[in-house]
Amino acid sequence: MVATVNNGHMLQMQSMSHEFERLHPGTKVRWVTLSEAQLRRSVSSNIVTRSQQFDVVTIGMYEVPIWAQRGWLTPIRTAPSDGPEELLSNIREGLSYQGKLYGAPIYGESSMLYYRKDLFERARIAMPRQPNWADLTRFAARLHDPRGQVNGICLRGKAGWGENMTLVTTIVNTFGGQWFDMRWRPQLQSQAWRDAVNLYVDLLRRYGPPDAVERGYNENLSLFQAGRCAIWIDATVAAGYLADPEQNPLAHTVGFAQAPMGTTTKGSRWLWAWALAIPSDIKAAQTEAAQTFVAWATSRAYIERVAALRGWGLVPSGTRASTYANPHFQRAAPWAQHELEAILTANPRDATLPPSPYLGVQFATIPEFAPLGDEVGQRIADAVAGRLSVEEALARGQKAAQRQMLTATPP
Repeated sequence: MVATVNNGHMLQMQSMSHEFERLHPGTKVRWVTLSEAQLRRSVSSNIVTRSQQFDVVTIGMYEVPIWAQRGWLTPIRTAPSDGPEELLSNIREGLSYQGKLYGAPIYGESSMLYYRKDLFERARIAMPRQPNWADLTRFAARLHDPRGQVNGICLRGKAGWGENMTLVTTIVNTFGGQWFDMRWRPQLQSQAWRDAVNLYVDLLRRYGPPDAVERGYNENLSLFQAGRCAIWIDATVAAGYLADPEQNPLAHTVGFAQAPMGTTTKGSRWLWAWALAIPSDIKAAQTEAAQTFVAWATSRAYIERVAALRGWGLVPSGTRASTYANPHFQRAAPWAQHELEAILTANPRDATLPPSPYLGVQFATIPEFAPLGDEVGQRIADAVAGRLSVEEALARGQKAAQRQMLTATPP
């Protein structure tokens, strides 16, 4: 049984699993497909309780090193032609522990900016190659048109460490902030956090959709495809769907730019990969079948098969150097260089202006971060909804972080 998230590339994989079954007639693939928050809860519970419910799980760069260190995952076996050395270096490193790959990436991503070229041209606005958040504030104000059902800007507002805090943390980084200083003291009431969160809340309350706190990646993708966002900052993986005329009738109007910076470019672009991993407690026969499935689903041959079915513009990218070297992909993906540059320049070991003790761009790779990120994300969503001031939200977040670190054992 495979547990996965309801994103486009995973749904594509599910629809193609009959091809794997045809190649391996003794194996039947069953699926559990959940929203991101539901998936994390379900998979975490399965791993921690060792319930053996899933043979293959979809996890990311936050979970892999922590769970591998605890012995909860089996190293991934790859074919020589699909070896880990062909993976983009920081994607491979983020899914490894002590030099071994424990998660096979389905796709990798950073963050980038999408915008409506037609609206910008009409307003006589030019998008800089490297925009900053002050630029976007002006642009959103100019382009916000509630009567025309166009929001000036769309940003993740749904609460959660993998939802709104993914974006908010990059804003904090690029304003010179961090989650913890080198002594593991929480920094949520620093000026950088105040500046970043005030900007984020102000943008969504003034120029965002009225239901912003209910919108994550999938919801904002749908909103942009419906022509109701002038600007959207989110995952690079969205580019293929936005540029596909069959899925986006306004595909010809979509422009691409690097994620915005604040006072520094450090940490302005996140780094993530959804990967297939194998729990270490399942039976040997199931492990063998799981290894075979993971190798098929994350191979170069699989990418080429998706290209044959859907076109090179919709292949899972962000993982293999060979994808970006392929001339078919280069022609089909006008965003490819933006994506590759964003991924390769995202540095989890040096993502903040002051030195930080943790690994990660938009998260800290420590077990305590997930519950902390969820709690802080909820407080910031409360500020967007008007239930708290930014100062109150950050004060509560600071107290939550201090509580977490009192009982933590920093690595």
